[in-house]
Amino acid sequence: MNQQDEFTRLYNEYGEGIKKLCLGYTGDAVLAQDLLQETFIAVWNNMQQFRADAKWSTWIYRIAVNTCLTHLRKKTATMVDIENTSLAMLPDEINTKEQEVQLLYKCISQLPETERVIITLVLEDKPYEEIASITGITEANLRVKIHRIKKQLTQIYNSHAGL
Repeated sequence: MNQQDEFTRLYNEYGEGIKKLCLGYTGDAVLAQDLLQETFIAVWNNMQQFRADAKWSTWIYRIAVNTCLTHLRKKTATMVDIENTSLAMLPDEINTKEQEVQLLYKCISQLPETERVIITLVLEDKPYEEIASITGITEANLRVKIHRIKKQLTQIYNSHAGL
């Protein structure tokens, strides 16, 4: 398979998950799309350096995490406070379920960096072994972190949803 075909396969297989990961970092669909593109530009530029001792998914998700973290570090001073962002700004045609998903990702964007990665990968139904590999923590520690993240995320979500 040539590089273009392999890249297309990788984008088709992982693009949607990477976009959700980026959305979890930013809480902004447009910015998430930009970060998705940046991630896959890096994938394209570095495909020749991929080592077969890792999974493509682990390698691509690590690139995405690094892309998101780099962006957030550069933009920290100019980021808009999520608390001031209103769901009323979303287009009228978005239904309630989509608004709830958007709210969930806005809440995820308020979590610390590592927790954002973990919960987004959990939402993508990635195996714990792969999540542990991507984040560099043990599976046992991962399970504890997931439990804590879910509790924290529930509190954040409920405070934003007015529950």
